[in-house]
Amino acid sequence: MRVIGYLRVSTTEQDLENCQAEILRFANEKRLVPVEFVEETVSGTVPWKERELGQVLHQLQPGDVVITPEISRLARSLGQIIQIVEYCKKNDIAVHAIKGGWNINGGIESKVVLYMLGMFTEIERDLISLRTKEALAARKAAGVRLGRKPGAGKSRLDKYRPEIEALLKNGSRKNFIAQRYGVTEPTLYNWLSKNSIDATPRLERATA
Repeated sequence: MRVIGYLRVSTTEQDLENCQAEILRFANEKRLVPVEFVEETVSGTVPWKERELGQVLHQLQPGDVVITPEISRLARSLGQIIQIVEYCKKNDIAVHAIKGGWNINGGIESKVVLYMLGMFTEIERDLISLRTKEALAARKAAGVRLGRKPGAGKSRLDKYRPEIEALLKNGSRKNFIAQRYGVTEPTLYNWLSKNSIDATPRLERATA
């Protein structure tokens, strides 16, 4: 049985050390040892299958275990979290999120967790839609001209900049990125140059 301690960490060394200690305490209490730590700093908005988390999960076998300090460390959106949880449940991989006491396995508790996450996702989507409509109405009432400013946001890649930067840092190929966002490679190269974006990959590897 493999036990993975997953850490999507912040930029502070103290945060990393605290999370590692928290996972080790939990693993010792549950007799889930030894623990293999997987650390990555890539944004949680990047699709989980394209992150190191996805690579590790696809290597795990039924009965293996993933431990994370809190369920929000798995991804930055509830939609992605649900995908990860469903994948693990389908493949009989147990997931323990220490904060909140989440225990996701093949039991009835996992079905309850998935139902709750699905409900939260729907509520979150409705709230975002409502806040957006209210903000636009308030700006319109204040006489603010809505729509794109002249000369700004001319590239379709602009709104995906954080995702593209994260993919580049994680080592994704430029032809993959161009295809993913529906542009040609020359267009991507020109956009990277125009915005002075560093395309050098900085990969984080798993440590035992």
